[in-house]
Amino acid sequence: MRDTEPLAGRTIAPEPPVVVPPVAAPVLPLPPIAASPSRKPTPKPLSLQPLSTRRGAPVAGLDRRTSERLRKGQLPIEARIDLHGMTQERARAALDHFIVSASDRGLRAVLVITGKGSGGWSDPWSTPRSGILRANVPRWLHEQPNGPRILAFSEAQPQDGGGGALYVLLRRRRELP
Repeated sequence: MRDTEPLAGRTIAPEPPVVVPPVAAPVLPLPPIAASPSRKPTPKPLSLQPLSTRRGAPVAGLDRRTSERLRKGQLPIEARIDLHGMTQERARAALDHFIVSASDRGLRAVLVITGKGSGGWSDPWSTPRSGILRANVPRWLHEQPNGPRILAFSEAQPQDGGGGALYVLLRRRRELP
């Protein structure tokens, strides 16, 4: 660049002088501020059995091929329930009835649609809201009366509802305790 010359009729702008800022006293870090408690604690979803299966840990009574087919949405869906717009109490009762009924009819794979929640912001300084049903349904599937009837469950594929739905694999009748 030293041997470059300006075009005819143009001049080179002088280089600005280098300014060295004065050395200041070191800045000490501030002590951490305790986070203020939020008004409503958000429930943390439980870790799902099929998620550990994806990492290779076996689920009792579930072979690898069936686990992969469940996760990929390749098992035929024999029944579905949509919990959109229901209160927690109504959704829990409907889910319990649906799982018991599907198990009694000998169904194997069902789809539970929870919805993703609003995903919006209640105000600019809060955390995004997530669906209450989306957070609670995995827990409800582990609890009575559903737990003994369910072999595994996994988040649905996008065409079946994605994060707002779950594939549920029911135990065969002979496997029920």
